[in-house]
Amino acid sequence: MTAPTAPAAPTAPTAPADPYTLALRTGRGPLFLRRADGWLLPLDVERWCAGTDAADESVLARCRGAVLDIGCGPGRLVAALAGRRHRALGIDVAPAAVARTVGRGATALCRSVFEPLPGERRWDTALLIDGNIGIGGDPAALLERTARLLAPCGRLLAEADPVEVDERCVVRLDDGRGALGAPFPWARVGRRALLRHAQAAGWRALRSWTASGRHFAELVPATPPHRAAIARPRTAAGAAP
Repeated sequence: MTAPTAPAAPTAPTAPADPYTLALRTGRGPLFLRRADGWLLPLDVERWCAGTDAADESVLARCRGAVLDIGCGPGRLVAALAGRRHRALGIDVAPAAVARTVGRGATALCRSVFEPLPGERRWDTALLIDGNIGIGGDPAALLERTARLLAPCGRLLAEADPVEVDERCVVRLDDGRGALGAPFPWARVGRRALLRHAQAAGWRALRSWTASGRHFAELVPATPPHRAAIARPRTAAGAAP
């Protein structure tokens, strides 16, 4: 007769993973942004988790030097840039996104764009792709922050919403099966609104283009660095302060 075994200690229930983490683990949706009024925006998880497509390639071809991918998601662009021998860093607030990016052989940090970042004012190219102009719910603040991350002659490659819209809202991630993430601020910005916000934040559009139904703009500082230096106020003795 064997001795009776003690009952197993109860284990604390684990919190369910958020819808974004689950989607990245499987590499597929459904996944939506849900507004408070119930409106849903489908998110293209399968495309994010796949390799680069023709529209992505049109962005990658315009990248120069060291590249910062803001809101890198599962890392397809950072991985492609690393494969082309760019110094590239992805940042994302979702640990699952960073883990997937690193798993693709790329470099990524779990960090918000509004936190201190490596290489500030030394990045040659910044990316705001896949709707990431909406990060933080304030496109003007995001564009101003991005300008402070770039080198004086840096460029920003940004993707606009496919429809003409300019809205700020609070959204939650929704898997379409009842699971909801925590609420967070977001913005949706169409092509005209993107250019308008960029101009107000001190950028000018070098070019814009459409590829595979997606809309992009290449932005550079409105005032070239050498002109800004000439315009700097001078002291009474004539020397720059």
